[in-house]
Parts: sequence; C-alpha cells; structure tokens
Amino acid sequence: MPRRDMRGQLTVAGNQSGGINGAGQSAIEVTGLRKSYGDHVVLDGIDLSVPEGSVFSLLGPNGAGKTTMVRVLSTLTAADAGDVRVAGHDVRRETMAVRSVIGVTGQFSAVDSFLSAEENLLLMAALCHLPKRQGRDRAAELLSQFGLASAGRKPVYAFSGGMQRRLDLAMTLVGSPRIIFLDEPTTGLDPRGRIEMWDLIRQLVRHEAVTIFLTTQYLEEADQLADQIVVLDQGRIVAQGTADELKRRVPGGHLLLTFSAKGALEAAASQLHQGVTRNDEDLTLQVPNDTSARSVLDVLSRIDVDDVPHISLHTPDLNDVFLALTGQTRKAQP
Repeated sequence: MPRRDMRGQLTVAGNQSGGINGAGQSAIEVTGLRKSYGDHVVLDGIDLSVPEGSVFSLLGPNGAGKTTMVRVLSTLTAADAGDVRVAGHDVRRETMAVRSVIGVTGQFSAVDSFLSAEENLLLMAALCHLPKRQGRDRAAELLSQFGLASAGRKPVYAFSGGMQRRLDLAMTLVGSPRIIFLDEPTTGLDPRGRIEMWDLIRQLVRHEAVTIFLTTQYLEEADQLADQIVVLDQGRIVAQGTADELKRRVPGGHLLLTFSAKGALEAAASQLHQGVTRNDEDLTLQVPNDTSARSVLDVLSRIDVDDVPHISLHTPDLNDVFLALTGQTRKAQP
C-alpha cells in the first residue's frame, strides 16, 4: 500500500504479479487533459499515447507544464478534465492500481542523507512490504546494478551528485515498477554524471523491459534517449514525433562544400547561386539542402566533385526545433 514519507514523497509497491494489463496495450493514454490553478491554465487539452517498453520524452521550457503532467499521471494531482489511463487503469477511479505499477523519481533527491545507501533501500523495501530477506536481496542487487556496492554503507551526504541521483533511481526500482516517471533526472549533474545516468536509463529499458516517461529541459538528453518526443509549450503540445521527424520540421539543413581552389569555388557558385552562402577565405559554399540522398546527389551532379576534397551535412538539431517551436508559440501570445 502506498505511503508518503516525511518529505511528502510518494512511495509505491511494485506490481508483484507482473506488469501492465493486456498484451500490447499502451503504457499511458491521455485524451483531452486539462489542468488549471485559478485562472492559470497549466495543461490545455493534452492528447498523447506512450507505447510499452519505450522511452517517451516530454520536452519544454520552464513553466510549460511538464511537472504538472507527471503529477497528474502519477496520481499526485487531480486533472480538471480529460481521460487519463496508466497501465490501463483510470488515474482518478483506480488510484491504487496505478500506484502499484509505477515509480517516480523527481527533480530533487528524495533520499535520507544521514542514512547509508543500503539503509535507504531497505527502508523503501519495507514501505513496499517486501519480506526482510527479499528486501535485503533486492537492496544488494540494486547497489550492484547502480555501481554503489562499495559505497553502500556510507552515509549519503558523502555521495557525489551523480551517486545520489543513481541512488534515487535505485530507490524507485525497489518495488519493480513497470512504468517509471523521471522528472528532470539529470538536473544539477555534471556532464559525466549525466552520461552515466543516460546509460542506466538505457539499461533499464533494455534489460528490465520498463517504460520510461522522461521530462527534461536538456535537448541532448531527449535526442539521446527518447523513442518519441512531445514538445510542450504553455500547456499545449506544439509538436510530437521522433527526434529525426522533429528536426525535419524546421529549416536550417545545408550542405557545406570545401573547395581545393578559388577558381573551383567560383565555378561552383555560378552553378549553385540561389541561396548559397560563400566564404572565400575558407573556400566553402553553404548550400541550403534538406540533406536527403536525392537532394545531395542533385547538388553534386551540378559541380566538379574532383575539386571538392570535403563535404559535410548539417541537419537541424533539437536546439533548432526547440527554439523554432516554442519561440513561435511565445511570439503568438499577446
């Protein structure tokens, strides 16, 4: 039975009988979700579907509604309207069933810094009603899995930020949840800690067959991890798709041609004059291009490739997507 610890964190027992109801069912289904606080609309008619066994990323700026979305899906906040199902269960009417199959790791560490990592895990095992022997075995297993075995009996206040975040995620896994909500999981980590966390998330999906619902402000994080991405801005979905699909939605793709001599550069520029950016010092031409094989071959067919020792392709990244989509939304506001 779920309980709240002294910090108000939700702790949940895992689904001991083994997972999501029904074969092939989506892990999360949301239709027409709305949530407001007074006159401020935080979520405005959200529709989304999260496939089982995937990493689904909710991307957006501060205040976009990401954390509120996680709180609604994890039963911590009631929606004002809409149909929300997690593991086939209605979050409003079947709260306990939802909590039995989820784990939540928030933006900030929820561990007791004066206890050891092992003691934190054993405490969570007790909250999940695991028998003592099973709890000890599960704690030892997770300490090993998350690279914390050698530090398992040290107080958490002596841990680095990356170690604390790994312990946070290990705590979430004590009850063997099938769906894990990671809300800004790498906030405050240095680049090495962030990469280590990414590796752990990939391992969870690959080896534990869990579904990850990831909210993040880090564009590279979504690009690295997510099978599907939703871009949320001011409570509305402004785009969704794979990272590659989103990148193709914004302009900025180009072909950069480096030439061996100025004469070759001038000859190519005369053939590729429309929209081309020329740099005589670097002997380069930047040619607008969607970077598909057909369009690249079309450009190369119009020049002497023997005079081009180097070619590079640039496709828009998620930074371009983020700025284009969320920037346009903000500009549209009065």
